[in-house]
Amino acid sequence: MSSERILQRLRLFLLAMAAFLFIGTIVELALISHWEDPTQILPFVLCALGAGAVGAMLFRPAPRTIRVLRWIMGIAFAGSLFGVFEHIEHNIGFALEIQPNATVSQVFFDALGGANPLLAPGMLALAAMLAMAATYYHPSIVKE
Repeated sequence: MSSERILQRLRLFLLAMAAFLFIGTIVELALISHWEDPTQILPFVLCALGAGAVGAMLFRPAPRTIRVLRWIMGIAFAGSLFGVFEHIEHNIGFALEIQPNATVSQVFFDALGGANPLLAPGMLALAAMLAMAATYYHPSIVKE
């Protein structure tokens, strides 16, 4: 098998995994009713945009599609970091409600393992990195 064919299959695998993560995250968020306040709608939007960009890349890998995908993945990555911050903030707030005399520094490490999981929003970052990796030296944009 040629190296070009292997790279093509690896790109397809990376894009398929990114799509699976975006769609799976939407399903998981829906199952836990992750829409109690407007901020919680953001991951649905980011996942839908991410899945759409990956789908466009799978069916129409052109230079413009790659640029759009990279921008959307950058936004999804930033949204993931925002989600991690939000989860930590809510965990700290909950810990301070339980222990009102404690300081943030005293409950910070407890908050890392609180009710809001930190790795859940990290799924967006992982999906974004996989999709971006699939565009690395893509034949549509590399000039020989």
